[in-house]
Amino acid sequence: MPFFVQLMLICAGAMMVPAIYGAAVQQNAESRAFFYSGILLASFACFIAIARFRGEDTVDRDTKRDRDREGRNQLLVLVAAYTVLPLALAVPFSEAIPSTTFFNTYFEMVSALTTTGATVFDDPARLPRTVHLWIALVGWLGGFFAWVTAIAVLAPLNLGGFEVISARPRSTGNASASRTSQIARVAAGPERLSRYTQRLFPVYFGLTIALWFALAMAGSSPFVALCHAMSTMATSGISPVGGLTGEHHSLGGEFLIFAFLMLALSRKTFAVEQSSIDFKPLYRDSEMKIAAALLIVLPTILVARHWIAAYEIDPASVQTASTIVQTIQSWWGSLFMVMSFLTTSGFESQYWDAARLWSGLQAPGVLLLGLAVFGGGVATTAGGVKLLRLYALVRHGEREIEKMISPKSVGGAGATARRLRRQGAYVAWVYFMFFALTIAVVMMGLALTGQPFEQAAVFTVSALTTTGPLAQFAAETAYSYAGLSDAAKAILAATMVLGRLEMLAIVALFNPDFWRK
Repeated sequence: MPFFVQLMLICAGAMMVPAIYGAAVQQNAESRAFFYSGILLASFACFIAIARFRGEDTVDRDTKRDRDREGRNQLLVLVAAYTVLPLALAVPFSEAIPSTTFFNTYFEMVSALTTTGATVFDDPARLPRTVHLWIALVGWLGGFFAWVTAIAVLAPLNLGGFEVISARPRSTGNASASRTSQIARVAAGPERLSRYTQRLFPVYFGLTIALWFALAMAGSSPFVALCHAMSTMATSGISPVGGLTGEHHSLGGEFLIFAFLMLALSRKTFAVEQSSIDFKPLYRDSEMKIAAALLIVLPTILVARHWIAAYEIDPASVQTASTIVQTIQSWWGSLFMVMSFLTTSGFESQYWDAARLWSGLQAPGVLLLGLAVFGGGVATTAGGVKLLRLYALVRHGEREIEKMISPKSVGGAGATARRLRRQGAYVAWVYFMFFALTIAVVMMGLALTGQPFEQAAVFTVSALTTTGPLAQFAAETAYSYAGLSDAAKAILAATMVLGRLEMLAIVALFNPDFWRK
């Protein structure tokens, strides 16, 4: 059965969850919308599967040519999944909320499926709980889809950040051998997707259930705890109450979410075996080292900045017991926000305002923008440029400084480290240039729709890094997606897809050699 048809069947089955919940809470109209849409989508998927099956029986297919096209077909399926599938996902949403346009529901589904978390419904009370559950569920499935496809599709194609650490040599004349090697790895794409789905889904589902129960025990209502658990695992930042501060989560709840967000810092947190990657213990992982440095240095700088400002105003005030409590609260709020936006989740700590109100200084929104651009780990649900590419550029910079001081020095740490500092840093720099160019192009597109420069920059970075809540915190005033025109929303929806698939995968589709196979 084609993979896209399987996705349709999964989404049809997922629609039964809000249908059952809607019937249980007496939201019958919304329940019927999801139930009928699920049956319609499942029937349509079955018709496509039957037509595909009959076509395979009557047509003699060239196996070699299909194998050559495997990588291209998988990338096309990913593009279709993030652009076409939301049309079907938006149908029950639109039927349940007739007061909004279908395009708004499509934008909402693209945002959820790409784990962006941007919403045009500023007032959560406007949507019934059945619809909130559907949005959170789509985001949760989108996170799992991104995780599985990163390992089963992008890694064999040497994309998605794996190109930085890949040991595969670049072609230097023996192009046929290189293509044969790549075909051999990509040929088992459907089998890889099926195998990794079976292996990873129990882990993903089990961790979500564990976090749900833990958040409920920490004081959240069961429904909100479930939605926040799914959003945390998918790093989507989707919330039925407008964020963590909407229900006044306890400090224990924030600790739980903080701990589970650490899973998005490195591909090794789930210990998925990859024969092409030299795995090391988690404490020696390059992504975790960069993340730990950011988590230690940035909150300390933020707290020190506000403490110094308060000391300059009144030196005696910083020596009181209340100031010590404010310092601890400010440090935790800063630490949580650094983790939240580094993993591109966008959750806000209840103590984030403590740092701003303490000394009167505004929190630097550009810091949150930079953290979202850095992003989380490779082959995780986080977006952004990814920490592994940042690590490669840092190591390359260190080596260049060493060569400036000692031109005849020899870089050590083995062949893997040398490859990371050379080829890995080169590819990472190319990706950074593509990323910056994409930001410039999208900002120009938003400027044509009438958006000011600062607002266009915030919306562009939030969409490209799949950090939708960033629009509320990056500037002095919160920006709303609801006030955007349909043209601006269409640009941002396309940017979300680019941010989730990454530019190198899109560039690969425009490679002429990729289509000659």
